[in-house]
Amino acid sequence: MRAAVLVEDLFDERELIYPFYRLKEMGFQVDLVGPEVKTYRSKLGLEVKADVSAEPELAEVYDVIWIPGGYAPDRLRRSKKILEMVRRAVERGKIVAAVCHAPWVLISAGVVKGKRVTGFHSIWDDLRNAGAYLVEEEAVADGNMITGTGPDAMPEMMKLLRELMRIER
Repeated sequence: MRAAVLVEDLFDERELIYPFYRLKEMGFQVDLVGPEVKTYRSKLGLEVKADVSAEPELAEVYDVIWIPGGYAPDRLRRSKKILEMVRRAVERGKIVAAVCHAPWVLISAGVVKGKRVTGFHSIWDDLRNAGAYLVEEEAVADGNMITGTGPDAMPEMMKLLRELMRIER
């Protein structure tokens, strides 16, 4: 099993580190995927290097794509390759998880219309305006898409991911 954790400058450290290691614990090979292979800095200055440069075809490679929040989603959604990779992953039934501000990437990829989603409260209007059915819950799954409100939602998001993947604790 393979997972991609997307990365861009100004990511939220918790929303990248927690899923990175939790996915590894579940047996995934985890890659950090960015718009290009380079070093990215978090909101607090933590540096991580992307292992892989995003390409739309990578949607076929990964079983899970996790999109951290922070300010990185606003940067990630500027990449046509990231958006196409995410769109294809959703269309092919791959699990795509987006936490906090990361549903912005789902909006820009055009995959939220008619879906039950949540996110950080400041993007609720954006989700509604994109045609999503906003659910004011900590975490929610709709088909293969999992969304959460912020760092505290990630344990529930992981539970939903395990259920979708049929992975025992």
